[in-house]
Amino acid sequence: MTLMELGWSSSLQQSFDQLSRPDLTPARVTTVLKDHYRVSAGNGERLARLSGRYSFAIATRSELPAVGDWVAIDAVGASRAVVQTVLPRRSKISRKIAGREVEEQVIAANVDTVFIVSALTQEFNTRRIERYLALVWDSGALPVLILNKADLANDIDAITSELDSIAPGTPMHVISAMENSGLEALQCYLAPGQTVAFVGSSGVGKSTIINRLLGREAQPTLPVREHDDRGRHTTTTRELFLLPTGGMVIDTPGMRELRLWHSVHGLSGAFDDIEQIATGCRYRDCAHKSEPGCAVRRAVDAGLIEGGRLENFFKLEAEQAFLDRKLDVHAALAAKARARKLCKDVRDVSRRKGRS
Repeated sequence: MTLMELGWSSSLQQSFDQLSRPDLTPARVTTVLKDHYRVSAGNGERLARLSGRYSFAIATRSELPAVGDWVAIDAVGASRAVVQTVLPRRSKISRKIAGREVEEQVIAANVDTVFIVSALTQEFNTRRIERYLALVWDSGALPVLILNKADLANDIDAITSELDSIAPGTPMHVISAMENSGLEALQCYLAPGQTVAFVGSSGVGKSTIINRLLGREAQPTLPVREHDDRGRHTTTTRELFLLPTGGMVIDTPGMRELRLWHSVHGLSGAFDDIEQIATGCRYRDCAHKSEPGCAVRRAVDAGLIEGGRLENFFKLEAEQAFLDRKLDVHAALAAKARARKLCKDVRDVSRRKGRS
């Protein structure tokens, strides 16, 4: 295996050259473990840890290596390495970390395409797919909708028609991983050097699809619960696999809580139809609630926009506003802490000068 087969590029080479460290080697993160990483430099995998200097320098968890990241490593023997830095990312899939913490979690990096996998069963949820679309549009990668378990579906045409209305132009493929049907349509995204990440809820069949593409049972799978079609977490780590075709896939655990992180392009990408119609509102700052001359409300009344879709847009917009306020508070507190430390350092220097 070579670096090029792992997705190495001329822009990455330029970033690596700027380090001016002939003792370092570029490598790609293939697995994120609890305290270590598996990385590949094209000549086999190594178990790596962060250098003390890099650990001390990072300010947030989002700066830690993620699966798919390119890093500069110091080789230690034949099987170990030390990560000295993370090279610039050209794309990253991020969400707000689960729970009350206001922090970014990078799910995968340097991805070309993201397969948003949903099952054509009771699990299917259009509003959740809208949320995933916003996540992907904000990542810098391209979304592709994968509708799995076609063998269990009742009305595929109705579902695909609904998705066409909320994601026009987004590629969509109906498959059955269990019956090994429709997977050939995915090969065009899996060319040598290309990286595809899989996202979706537990139980939609991400690991089964990856096993079919790999031609081996690399990832464990479990049946879903019969009463609600909900899956159980069988994938517990984020891992990159090299396919026989030369492309790469990243499996990710199912996400029960999916909140966007500081979305810039995600909402406009996932709800482009609403934003386009909103240009016809009478008021530029129209909130699309009860303002007179609201083009969006007229579109809902005319059946051009589904009411549930607009409500989901409001919900995601409110989440973003709340997150932005939290980030502003965190930034202000961090600035105050830096100012206090600077004042303390100045006082300490003054005292030392006074004693000398």
